[in-house]
Amino acid sequence: MSWQMAAVGAMGAVQYQAQGAAGKYNQAVNNRNARVLEGQAIQLEQKAEFDVAQFQKSFKKIEGETRVGLAKSGVQIGSGSAYNIELSNAIEAKLQEDLIIYNSQVAAANKREEASFARIKGTMARQSARFAQIGTIASAGTSLITMSQGSFGTKKYKNPSYSSGSSNVHYGGY
Repeated sequence: MSWQMAAVGAMGAVQYQAQGAAGKYNQAVNNRNARVLEGQAIQLEQKAEFDVAQFQKSFKKIEGETRVGLAKSGVQIGSGSAYNIELSNAIEAKLQEDLIIYNSQVAAANKREEASFARIKGTMARQSARFAQIGTIASAGTSLITMSQGSFGTKKYKNPSYSSGSSNVHYGGY
């Protein structure tokens, strides 16, 4: 084996290793991104619990102020218009709580979807690196074969079927 063939083989091996390392690295980066996004989804759900608690605190404060205002004006609490106001406020409060929870669930689901796409992207990067490795092996192999046999299509062969005249006949040229 000539030194040129050894160099081609060594460069192919180095390139093969580098492509594999790059694929693993890109997959690891995307998997890390997926874990971060999943963490963000959990944080969004936890924030919703906090937001609901804060809303309930604010609602109870406003509800108390409303009762005091109604009582000061001489309205009997729990009957007539006061009852209708309390009922309407309670319904609106429940709707707001449900909306806070719904919005956080949608945002968390979106983060989980992004995480899934990050994992898919990582898998694709790893597969792409594997395909590149296959290409490197094929290219290095072709180069080594070419070097060991001479250039394809330019080698002259003796044609055993002709006994007269020219002994070198050129086959396979393009």
